[in-house]
Amino acid sequence: MASITFLNDPFTLLGNELKVGDAAPDFIVLDNDLSPVTLENSKGKVRLISVVPSIDTGVCDAQTRHFNEDASNLRNVEVLTISVDLPFAQKRWCGSNGLENVKTLSDHRDLSFGEAYGVHIKELRLLARAVFVIDSNNKVTYVEYVSEVTNHPNYDAAIEAVKTAQ
Repeated sequence: MASITFLNDPFTLLGNELKVGDAAPDFIVLDNDLSPVTLENSKGKVRLISVVPSIDTGVCDAQTRHFNEDASNLRNVEVLTISVDLPFAQKRWCGSNGLENVKTLSDHRDLSFGEAYGVHIKELRLLARAVFVIDSNNKVTYVEYVSEVTNHPNYDAAIEAVKTAQ
């Protein structure tokens, strides 16, 4: 089990830590209409998975907006933002903020994604901030577990990884 900090306090991550070259594990999360979504739903595309603790907070908002803007310049790429926020809250947030290039998904029900990707914060039942790039063959080509939850990820490195994975 890995550990991260949140406001400089240590917390425990549950699940398997992924590394570049690993096969991307499958997961089941919920779309905004409560339908199940798995890795198979974006088969054949490069996936940029942006993981945030709660979409309606400052850094998570900025991260989602940043990748939404980047997504408009990428082809054959699915940008997924995953949090444990309820699907209804995610839909409301996207609608009120006019974001159309990212798909928000909820891991609230089972923490399936959190456990499979090693981002489930045990003490908070939230997901740790992270970014994963998965190529069209379901291989992990980029991994960033942000060590302090309130910090931003390395946006440039993630987008470069997406371009390389295409």
